[in-house]
Amino acid sequence: MIRNVQCELSSSGLIHFSGADAQTFLHNQLTCDVAALASGQNTYGSYCNPKGRVLATFLLWHVGEDFFMQLPSSLREPIQKQLVKYIVRAKVKADDVSGEWTILGVAGAEASKLVQRVVGDAPQGFHEVSQSKDAMLIRLPGERYEIVAVKDKVPAIKSALAQSAETKSPEYWDWLDIRAGVPVVLPATREAFVPQMVNLDLIGGMSLTKGCYPGQEIVARMHYRGTLKQRMYLANVGGTDLPQPGDKLYSPDFGEQACGTIVNSARSPEGGSEVLAVIQIASAEKGDVHWKSPNGPTLRLLPLPYEVTDVE
Repeated sequence: MIRNVQCELSSSGLIHFSGADAQTFLHNQLTCDVAALASGQNTYGSYCNPKGRVLATFLLWHVGEDFFMQLPSSLREPIQKQLVKYIVRAKVKADDVSGEWTILGVAGAEASKLVQRVVGDAPQGFHEVSQSKDAMLIRLPGERYEIVAVKDKVPAIKSALAQSAETKSPEYWDWLDIRAGVPVVLPATREAFVPQMVNLDLIGGMSLTKGCYPGQEIVARMHYRGTLKQRMYLANVGGTDLPQPGDKLYSPDFGEQACGTIVNSARSPEGGSEVLAVIQIASAEKGDVHWKSPNGPTLRLLPLPYEVTDVE
């Protein structure tokens, strides 16, 4: 078993929001409660279209007067452009700072001690953020941290981490995100889900009390009327082929009609591939769900690290 690992998260983009109105502006656009996000905290969240469909998921953190949004680099530009359209007269700037910072993931039983030794700080509480001279340190659920470091300091940080942590590919971090039940919406799944379908309400990425944002009425109606029929599940798929985001899933109770969709996938160190998949609750409860076709490989459902509640 690998005790500690480090991964460079090369597929992540980073948007920096600054200005006196940044917090209010983001609060009015995103599903998470940005107004309640104090400096030194981070949260998951999503950005929806007016129909309540998720355009992107992200990790958002607040340091000082500034906010940083980490999301897939493939969605950074379109999401930034979409948000900028609504700034109008607000005192907010949204800048692409992906080229200024490198994001390193550190995970393992001794991740906290390792980050403390190498960078000089390691926030201990879940969803906390701290800042050193050359980096921002982000605590994630599980034994995981992100080090968001200025470019010229990265080689030294990676070298120091390598003394106690094995270097792994970005796909390994994708697998850790999957294991943590954290959805990452990609271009293939844009507008495919409402926030509850990918469990954002269960990981703090969606507030029902914060007020209006794009799609809020539809999202709230689904919750209060109990019309949610799909949830996100963790599963293993055997074989050497890797499922792809957007791939369809099937079950006997739906016949030739798809009963679900792959959200994220990564090869598992324990064999096969692990996926996050949005599945009809009724099909998931029967446990007979197949990838790609009604006779395709079977998904073996695994427990998520949080309880899936309020399923109808």
